[in-house]
Amino acid sequence: MSEPNVNAIPTVRSRLGLRTWVSMSMLTAIAYVVMLLSKMLPQVYGFLQFDLKDTVICVGGFVFGPLAAAIISIVVPVTEMLFASDTGPIGCIMNVLATASFCCTAAFVYKKLHTKKGAVLGLGLGVAVLTVVMLVWNYLITPLYQGVPRETVAAMLPTVFLPFNLVKGGLNMAVTLLLYKPVVTALRKARLVPDSQVIVQGKSKLNAGFLLFSLALLITFVTIALVLMGIL
Repeated sequence: MSEPNVNAIPTVRSRLGLRTWVSMSMLTAIAYVVMLLSKMLPQVYGFLQFDLKDTVICVGGFVFGPLAAAIISIVVPVTEMLFASDTGPIGCIMNVLATASFCCTAAFVYKKLHTKKGAVLGLGLGVAVLTVVMLVWNYLITPLYQGVPRETVAAMLPTVFLPFNLVKGGLNMAVTLLLYKPVVTALRKARLVPDSQVIVQGKSKLNAGFLLFSLALLITFVTIALVLMGIL
């Protein structure tokens, strides 16, 4: 009788680990490019920028878990600070807080409830956490790098920062719901994601109702974003 191959399991694990890091690196690069493209959008109130990179990071969190979302949420803003931003460490910190609060919350809930309902619930909670976290930190940090009195910032919380962060989170939520399935399918075809990591309970295809819900959500938040940017 032949002896068991004791190296088989470590080899498989190392390959899975390599594929995971390759996929995460690719998603990080895509998130950085999306961040650069987002800078082309008009700013809101002269200093707030809609950023759709959270969509890519959220997809990574859905596939690989909240820790992966946290890692990418740090790497992309730090890289942005070094090569594409003039807001320095304070802007980087705000960027990390905003992205991590949304993506990590959504990924954590989806990991616990691996269904379409879990995705919607996780993303919805992510929007709520993002909004609350950024209201607190905008109150604390904005006066430091905008030179605005704290009393002025406090008055801006319900009229500027609240709607901006709700719309920003809603946009990323809607786009994530629409793109998650196609992106994961592409990663599976490229054999960068093992089948066991993306199996979802129930039907694997998006039904018409879910697709219409996601599109309606996207249209709603895009319209509000255009209003905030002064285009409509």
